[in-house]
Order: sequence, then C-alpha cells, then structure tokens
Amino acid sequence: MPMERPAVTVLSGLWSGATHAVARALLAADPSLLLVRCDLTDGRDGYRCRVMRAGTAQLVELRGAPLGGDMSLALRGEILPTLARLANTRPYQRVVLLPPAVVEPETVAAACTGCVVDGVPLEDLIRVDSYVTVVHGDFLLDALNTGDDLVRLGIPAGRDDRRSLAEVAVRQIEYADTIVLWGSCAGGPFDTAQIHALLHHLAPWAAHLRLADDLVDATDLATRLLDSGRHRPETPGTLARGIEGFPLGVHEPSPTYDVVSAVFRACRPFHPRRLHQAYEAINNGVLRSRGHLWLASQPDVIVAWEFTGGGLTLGALGRWQAATPEEQWHHFSDRRRLAASVEWHPYYDDRHHYLVFIGIDLDVAALHRALTRCLLTDAELADGQEAWRAYTDPFAGRFTPGAIAMPAGGAT
Repeated sequence: MPMERPAVTVLSGLWSGATHAVARALLAADPSLLLVRCDLTDGRDGYRCRVMRAGTAQLVELRGAPLGGDMSLALRGEILPTLARLANTRPYQRVVLLPPAVVEPETVAAACTGCVVDGVPLEDLIRVDSYVTVVHGDFLLDALNTGDDLVRLGIPAGRDDRRSLAEVAVRQIEYADTIVLWGSCAGGPFDTAQIHALLHHLAPWAAHLRLADDLVDATDLATRLLDSGRHRPETPGTLARGIEGFPLGVHEPSPTYDVVSAVFRACRPFHPRRLHQAYEAINNGVLRSRGHLWLASQPDVIVAWEFTGGGLTLGALGRWQAATPEEQWHHFSDRRRLAASVEWHPYYDDRHHYLVFIGIDLDVAALHRALTRCLLTDAELADGQEAWRAYTDPFAGRFTPGAIAMPAGGAT
C-alpha cells in the first residue's frame, strides 16, 4: 500500500455535454490522469464503466447488470473496487470518477462508506479529494421547475427510479463542495449572473467556478479542481446539516439578480392542521426549500422538509434528543450533541424549526407571516403537550422517528 492514498475527484452533472467537456479539459491538463467513466446503457438495462487516460487506449471495461434503481450496488460491487485497485497500482496518478449523469454525489459517498476491497476498507486505499458538480446555466431553471420523474422524461436511469429531474439537480448541487457553472446563458449577461447567484444560494458552502464555453484554460481549471482537499467526510447530507450544527442556507432577503434566500427559525411548534392547509401557499414561487421542523402533535420526531420541482416531501430525520433516553445520547454524534446544547430551550428543549426558502422575486415578509400563522398561539401553548397530541393531524402515521437522528441526512 502506498504511503499517500491516491486522490479521487468525483465529477457529477446532469448535463453530460458540459460535464464531459470539463473532464476532457482535465485530461488535457494532465495526460497521466486516470478517468473512470460510467454510463447507463441499453435503455436503463445496465451500466458500462470505462477507464481512460489521455493518449492511450481504453484500459479496462466493466459491464453491469440492470440496476433496478440502485446504483450503490454497482458502485460497491465493481466500480469502486476497480477504481481502488487501479489507483493502488498507480499511486502517483490522480483519478477522476465520472458517474452516470443521474447519480447523486451523496450516493457515491454512501457507497464509499463500508466498502471493502480485497479485505481492506476503501478509505485506507483512496481518499475522495472533492465532489465537483457541473451545471449548464441554460437548463438549470427548467430542471428546478420540472416535477416529472426520470423515467417519464426518458432519461437513462434504473427501471424503478422515480426521482424527479429537480430532485437530482438540487441534490447534485447541494452535496458538492465545488460547483462549476459551464457556459453563458442564451438570454445574456443578466441571466448568466442570475444563475450564478442562484447556485450560491443553493450551496453557499461550496467553492464556485464560472467557465466560458468557448475558451477554457485547462491548466488553470485542473489547478482549481484537483488536489483541492475540499471534501470533509464528516459533513452530513443536506437535510441533516441543520440538526448537526452546520449552516443550512443564508438569509439574504434583498434580491441579487432577483434571487432571494430566506431563513425561518423558531422554537414553538407548528399546528399540524394549519401547516397542512398552508404548505402550498408557503412554497408558492419557491424553487427550493429545505430543512427540519416539529409538529405539536408529534413532539418526538424531527420532521424533514424538502420542496423542489413543485413537490413537497416530508419525512423523519430521527428523534429529538429530548425525546431520547439520556443513556442513549452517546449514539448521537459529538456535533449533534453540541448543536442541541446550543439550541436548548428551557421549555422546548432542543426542538426547533430551521427552514430555508430560495426563489426568484420571493416576498420574504409574506412568507414569514404565512409560516408564523402556522405556529401555536399563546393560548394553544398554555394547553400543554397532552392537548397538542390530541390535535387532528393530517400527518399522523407518516413518520417513523427511529432511535437517533440520521447523521447522513435524507428523508424516510
């Protein structure tokens, strides 16, 4: 085993033309670079994985069986082990993994966890240097407004893959630690600047690069994308960021090229019926909202809130620390316990709301008023938890909180 683990850059993107252009530029800058490219083939019937480098023939090719919507099986079973073996035999060459266009970076990260190659944990053989997502500015807004799933749109994916195009787009952007905006928008400089601002609001924690599509300095691009060391494995998935103490978004109610981002935080619980009646109005004009909340009728569960492509998904992120026996608190991460300590309230304990709303020309004041009206009133608060649990709850039975919060995020 080499002393220094080979560095792997994961290069994702829904728009293959732009993603492949970035990959070609990296190969041009470093002829010794290994590019592991995976494609879904034969109309969602399987995958093909090729390993290439500049100036040489294809090194190896893998063909996989139908995925049934689970790319993680292919990643753990063959793709990541092949990548690790290649990297181990060429310890001083950099590696770029180019997964299929519809694969989310978090899927790759999850597959890396617990993956064992020839009896050795994957993290002992390679290190992921960064997750890079390439975005084509001309198509991003259309993607974020598309609620149709991949199968309906005819995009190669697993046969049972029912994710919407908007879901894939935001998850690729939000998990990345580096985002490349490829090309200029056909509408002109204002539209390009608007997309750039939108990407900053969607992923304020990422490094952002903007490239023209007519002339790219390959050497400069490689310097900015490779060996950056930006990936932090301890960073949770997007939905769990807030409960783990990481920022979930930025509060910028003043528009930047008409793009607005608003953060809503409060401690008193939502009334389930009023929230259910208002959620469409709350997300009116919103491109993306995300975060977590709690319902007065279900005070044990952390409810994940995720809106994109015109659809709202609610799920369980686990239990609040206050609803978990103290002898089990050691199951929470150190960051989770620290975040709970900071958020601890003398009446609500660690329960709170943390929601982020991103859109174009959003009325932040109206949004805040709509959310505030869903909170319990003073009179309702005075009734106490036993009365809250008896509320008519349109969300009853929809959440299974589990024992602890999920460190990697994701609704269930």
